[in-house]
Amino acid sequence: MLKNLIFDLGDVIIPIDMGAPIRNFSVLAGLPEADVTTLWKQHDLWRQYETGMVDDAAFRQHVRALLRQKGQPSSEEWTDEVIDTTWNSILLDLPVERVDRLEELRASGRYRLFLLSNTNAIHIRQVNKMLAALGKPTLEDLFERVFYSHDVRMAKPSPAIYEHVLTEAGLEASETAFYDDNAANIEAAAQLGIEAVHVVPPQTIIDYLQGL
Repeated sequence: MLKNLIFDLGDVIIPIDMGAPIRNFSVLAGLPEADVTTLWKQHDLWRQYETGMVDDAAFRQHVRALLRQKGQPSSEEWTDEVIDTTWNSILLDLPVERVDRLEELRASGRYRLFLLSNTNAIHIRQVNKMLAALGKPTLEDLFERVFYSHDVRMAKPSPAIYEHVLTEAGLEASETAFYDDNAANIEAAAQLGIEAVHVVPPQTIIDYLQGL
């Protein structure tokens, strides 16, 4: 019997454009997009930030230093707001109907709702601002509990992060469904006995929640 629903955030609840930050940082730095992509991969900055290895201030400073290696000296003058705005360009418009559906499910009392996301503090603050602009609760209020990779210092698809969620929330894998857009994340959850649901366009999470 299904009792628990765990949701990914990006491209499940909020649409994202994974390439947008790289494109926009390349414009700011006056660098070819390919060069910024190479630097990003070499220094593994995205993963470090999303697993809590660096905090917000260190992340911003690393961005300034990284793009100053080959870019324009003006990168030293980028404010925190400039960096955050560019970094948050990954987040697209938030479909309010998806949030409405989550609110309905939680209000029904039939399921416990959780969030499990590979993410970072800058993105979470922005998503919560977007929710507020729609008159909706924060992610922390929308779900019974949220699990962010930068807080737990683990990331999907590591089995450890799923085991952490199950243990911390007191969930049985066989009573739990997990919705994610990433095939590797889905496979890892399924191997632990979780009912893993791959969210694939053009369908949205609303389609996958029909009948609940």
